[in-house]
Amino acid sequence: MSVFNQYRRQFATASLALAAALIAPAALAEYNPKLLRIGFQKSASVLSLLKAQGTVEKQLAGKGLDIKWVEFPAGPQLLEGLNVGSIDFGYVGEAPPIFAQAAGANFVYVGYELPAPAAEAVLVPKASAIRSVADLKGKKVGLNKGSNVHYLLVKLLEKHGLKYSDIQPVFLPPADARAAFERGAIDAWVIWEPFQSAAEKQVDARILADGQGVVYNHAFFLAEREFAEKRADVIRILFDEAHKLGQQIKKDTRAAAAQLTTLQGLDPAVIEQALNRYNLSVRPIDDAVLAEQQKLADTFYDLKLIPKAIQVKDATLPARR
Repeated sequence: MSVFNQYRRQFATASLALAAALIAPAALAEYNPKLLRIGFQKSASVLSLLKAQGTVEKQLAGKGLDIKWVEFPAGPQLLEGLNVGSIDFGYVGEAPPIFAQAAGANFVYVGYELPAPAAEAVLVPKASAIRSVADLKGKKVGLNKGSNVHYLLVKLLEKHGLKYSDIQPVFLPPADARAAFERGAIDAWVIWEPFQSAAEKQVDARILADGQGVVYNHAFFLAEREFAEKRADVIRILFDEAHKLGQQIKKDTRAAAAQLTTLQGLDPAVIEQALNRYNLSVRPIDDAVLAEQQKLADTFYDLKLIPKAIQVKDATLPARR
């Protein structure tokens, strides 16, 4: 089974499970001091490798914690999982937390990765007549609603004199978007790595524009609020291990790509290119990155993509406010 078919099945399964959790009489799970549930995506290379290598388990061996890894197909679904109490800690792109906070999700920002603007892009078929973002006017553009690429699309259109209403957004998860892209059902596809590199190398997709000079494309580490308040020691260890592994990946990207081949179901050359577009340096949350995140929130509210204005700092621990 290809990685894209796996992704399609995972998306459907996760969506059904989360829908059931949201309508259950007792949907919210209580904080369990003896359990750490880490939400991750297959495309999140650092967490995928940490899981495979068992590093977190070794470092937390003396903390009296059982560790469970929960896989999600994309950031919005991971945030839903965090909100209904099925995970304690997770990693997502910059847009999903905005939508989740606007919907009332109870999480806090605890850390982030330095910018990776080249790790997301608008793709078009190699032979497409579309040569500029301005050419997207009136065109069907596929994207995962509420993901980091949603903001990229908005800012690229703005840079090229278009409004969001000038294009026809088609909301699809990555696997379905790739299928639509291949059969010509959409004119362009906004996507993140490693799916971006896979499309470039496997179906002759061409980068129309990426995030360089337009967005930061931070990735964030989030935690369930009570877990963040009570287990700062665990979060520090998770940060340390993620940062160390990220630096190891940058030192020997080819070796990391070889390890990830089986985990992600992609060719090593695809993964290596994708990894080279990420920074992979982890930092605790700070005021500067929260200010950038506030710009996303304000943009999405102005476009009526979220139902109310939010203050990003409300989704931090009191010491940061």
